[in-house]
Amino acid sequence: MKSKFHIFLLLFCIFNPIHAADKIPKSLTLNCGSANGGEDSDGRTWEPDDKYLSPGSKTVIAKAETQDPSLSSDIPYMTARIFQSETTYQFPLHNSTSPTLLRLHFYPNSYPNFNISTSYFSVIAGGVTLLQNFSAYLAAEALSQAYIVKEYYLPPSEFPNLNVTFNFEPQRSSGAFVNGIEVISAPIFFDEDPVLVGSAGPANDFDSSTTVPVTTTSMELMYRLNVGGQFIPPTNDSDGLMRSWYDDSLYIYGAGQGVAVQANTTIGYKSLPSYTAPLDVYGSYRSMGAFKDVNINSNLTWIFQVDPNFMYLVRFHWCDSEMTKPNQRVFDVFVNNKTAANEIDIFAMTNSISTPMKKDFVVRVSNKTSDDAQIWVTLHPTDDTKPEFFDVLLNGLEIFKLSDNTKSNLAGPNPTISDMMKKYQEEHKLAPKAFETPNNQPNASTIVITGAAGGAAAVGIAAVIFLVAYNKQKRVPGADSGTSWLPISWNSNSTTTTKSGKSQGGVTISSDAASNCRYFNLAEIKNATKNFDESNVIGVGGFGKVYKGVIDGDTKVAIKRSNPSSEQGVNEFQTEIEMLSRLRHRHLVSLIGFCEDNGEMILVYDYMGKGTLREHLYKGNKITLSWKQRLEICIGAARGLHYLHTGAKYTIIHRDVKTTNILVDDKWVAKVSDFGLSKTGPNMNKGHVSTVVKGSFGYLDPEYFRRQQLTEKSDVYSFESCF
Repeated sequence: MKSKFHIFLLLFCIFNPIHAADKIPKSLTLNCGSANGGEDSDGRTWEPDDKYLSPGSKTVIAKAETQDPSLSSDIPYMTARIFQSETTYQFPLHNSTSPTLLRLHFYPNSYPNFNISTSYFSVIAGGVTLLQNFSAYLAAEALSQAYIVKEYYLPPSEFPNLNVTFNFEPQRSSGAFVNGIEVISAPIFFDEDPVLVGSAGPANDFDSSTTVPVTTTSMELMYRLNVGGQFIPPTNDSDGLMRSWYDDSLYIYGAGQGVAVQANTTIGYKSLPSYTAPLDVYGSYRSMGAFKDVNINSNLTWIFQVDPNFMYLVRFHWCDSEMTKPNQRVFDVFVNNKTAANEIDIFAMTNSISTPMKKDFVVRVSNKTSDDAQIWVTLHPTDDTKPEFFDVLLNGLEIFKLSDNTKSNLAGPNPTISDMMKKYQEEHKLAPKAFETPNNQPNASTIVITGAAGGAAAVGIAAVIFLVAYNKQKRVPGADSGTSWLPISWNSNSTTTTKSGKSQGGVTISSDAASNCRYFNLAEIKNATKNFDESNVIGVGGFGKVYKGVIDGDTKVAIKRSNPSSEQGVNEFQTEIEMLSRLRHRHLVSLIGFCEDNGEMILVYDYMGKGTLREHLYKGNKITLSWKQRLEICIGAARGLHYLHTGAKYTIIHRDVKTTNILVDDKWVAKVSDFGLSKTGPNMNKGHVSTVVKGSFGYLDPEYFRRQQLTEKSDVYSFESCF
């Protein structure tokens, strides 16, 4: 009787596949190594992973020995599944005709009886190699981030299950591990084959351009940006896809950041599927502004570091909430200096205002090394159609790495830690030399980990690289690890070359930072300051003396020279460059360049003719401010701090707001300065970061001083103390 029942049940499932699929959830969120699963800080439920393991798997479960402050939740990161042999997960697919979003979470912390530093492994999903000889430990050390998230888009499969296999070579690796896995039944994001950039004929005949088949191609997410807007967390994503959308400002080339604008009309999806992107993406955008004469001779450009020798899909999200007729705002699109599209007119393409749309292009990056593998995205206003305005527009941008269909491969090389980081760690005994690649391991390349790095799409991604590293074995909650507490989505190269061609041997500056500011040699600095003449000293701070100088014949600058005996040094120097090279705001002091020559550490800023706020607050000091001037300075400084707290990719806490760090230019415009002690990180679900107290005592937030818990309110308290 039982046999007949089993046969009946089997036949029922075969001839009623829809009902069988209904029993399979659309998404799986697995807290690997956990017996009970749990709920994360966003309220998402994670289940145990053991029932999806192949029979006979040799694995152990482990709990991380320390919890990094950058973890927004202990789930899924505080437990791990450690594989002692090749192991396969088998995940039932909700619908074999739908694509799959696969996310892998790695937290390379210390685990009992497991050497994380020698863990090299590969991951294969649905026959595609996602990772090869991957070291989460090297990635985290090189990028100064605590955890890595890799996100993949897998096309519809003919099989009812998705097999994800972790394997490694026992003689060369201590094993493989994973902390969390997400398997989400996704809609069909890519329903047509995009044009290969650069394949058009000499007359830009795009109708005859080569198209790239992507509808059946596996992809890895590299970047996902909310252009002109703030970070959008997974819980605010559309259709439950749990994607993260990051601010774009850190990827903008040069000082021409344009203007970030919030739409003043209601945005609706209309004919665009809601899963394409959340409405918040289409409700904000970046343009060049209203200055026609400037715009027509300028570009708005973003630069992205990628893995070499792959093809990449670049998706543009557009929604024009201002133009009400055709030929008002028309622009050209270039990818890696090749024309992707001419005369983009959003209103003409959608035939209505505030209507979202998307457009895909594919570009081939054939560089042989990782150092120069980049994607440049450029928008330029056209005058061919004589439009009403000379401007450009972009709301969102996504970049996906395409698998090599002949090899079914998405794996890139491991990043390596910079030489400066190694030296600093060794000198300060902050980390053992175990992070170096073992002799029997293939060489790794110094690259940028993008995609969903550190909790997201690029994903990952970040405002400042701090040089102080930590020893994971010795880290304790509440102690200042010295490292940045956000997941940074780029890495400084071991040898960085600036625009002037100078190589920074003593301090490693990321290529993005170096390209955004000028390198000065020591001779130029001495000439500007008359060999550091004491008569040119205009201030003295914790970093060193500040000199008034003149460069390029008549440009006044402020030159800050490090004092070798100062308590502030290489870390503050690095932080200031990495921070200010990427931040541009009316109420933030502008960094022109730096000098790292002959052991000197020198920073060059715009000259602030009216000096510091402190000089004007007391009788007998320079000019006594009127109440109107005080109010304008107060509002300006507040706007600068507000931008740091809400306008950058991640929350930036200044940590040393005081009257000497608020400067005033010749037009009495207030600007916040001195970012050497700044901390930065993602939306603080915990509300604070634990760190040792730094800053000026008279301006310190008592709660920060007493509890060593830093928040944006710490800056607000210091700001109020200034006035």
